[in-house]
Amino acid sequence: MWGSVAAVCAAASVTLVVVAVRVGPDAADKAASVVGAVVALAGLALSVWQLLRTPEATAPRVRATGTGSIAVGGDMAGNAVGTGSKTTYRPTTAPVPAPAGGTPAPGADVEAADGGVATGGNMHGNALGNDSEVQ
Repeated sequence: MWGSVAAVCAAASVTLVVVAVRVGPDAADKAASVVGAVVALAGLALSVWQLLRTPEATAPRVRATGTGSIAVGGDMAGNAVGTGSKTTYRPTTAPVPAPAGGTPAPGADVEAADGGVATGGNMHGNALGNDSEVQ
């Protein structure tokens, strides 16, 4: 995109120089005024568009590094992880309110390392670890 903008600016500059040399400085002055007005209007329209548009939601980066680490980008419910682990938990369809300060901000990265567990949403009803159980 920036290459296109640079090409248009270079073409406009060359055109104004050619007009100044062939037609005269008065014609180049008038042409430069018109070009300046058009560029100013385009800049105004672009700035209004940027102010009014809805920002895109950025997806968080979810990463688990190291042995036994678990990272989940959303809610984590009713999982059994580990040798001999079991759960009879039945997740509800209604969302569970997040504890204060327990949920990362939207778009925040989620990362677990070396046996850790991290989730980007709510975490409930999980049996994590060997021989763990949730009912």
